[in-house]
Amino acid sequence: MADNLPGLVLVRDSKDPDGFVLTFGPEQWRSFVGLAKRPA
Repeated sequence: MADNLPGLVLVRDSKDPDGFVLTFGPEQWRSFVGLAKRPA
């Protein structure tokens, strides 16, 4: 996850550095992380 670009969160597979990059806004990313932390 890159967090050095204001207003963007970039995520990629570290094992495939030339692969796709997913781009999120900060609020989208916070929402995703919040949902991922919830118990199943």
